[in-house]
Amino acid sequence: MCLIDAMTNRYIIPATPDHLTDLQHISRQTFVEAFAADNSEENMRHYLEERLSAAQLSTELSNPDSAFFFVLDEDAIAGYLKLNFNTAQTEPMGNTHVEIERIYVLRAFYGKQMGQALLEQAFQTARESNASFIWLGVWEHNYRALRFYEKNGFVAFDRHPFILGDDVQTDILMKREL
Repeated sequence: MCLIDAMTNRYIIPATPDHLTDLQHISRQTFVEAFAADNSEENMRHYLEERLSAAQLSTELSNPDSAFFFVLDEDAIAGYLKLNFNTAQTEPMGNTHVEIERIYVLRAFYGKQMGQALLEQAFQTARESNASFIWLGVWEHNYRALRFYEKNGFVAFDRHPFILGDDVQTDILMKREL
């Protein structure tokens, strides 16, 4: 457990297969909060059922080349982070890169530095794995996230498709040297 703020009892903890129910709940809730207003109900439902199902998340939690972390405010899960190493990365970047596949915070915790704490955890974990770069994909219309990553030293280097139901969207790939 990593204490991030003693005054407010905020912590970051690793998520394990025992946390599957909590992970599925926070994954679904944050994804809906972030993207439901800009996507069809059918495409959202399809993504939640396929990509954030208990079976899929269980497989991801069990992958030794992925790591999940929760950020807690007191005892409440405020957000989560998923990192991918080696062949778990969604693009073949090799062992000198670590991917942030997901970093989400509940809307109720926006502005409370929870996303920044998760990002710092990502940097620390990537450094501990001797990575040279950390990278991610962010939806081209997610302007809030784009500003957040740019503020934290990420630069765009490519694009790739993100499939949400029957909608092929574009993610901007961004990376930062560690």
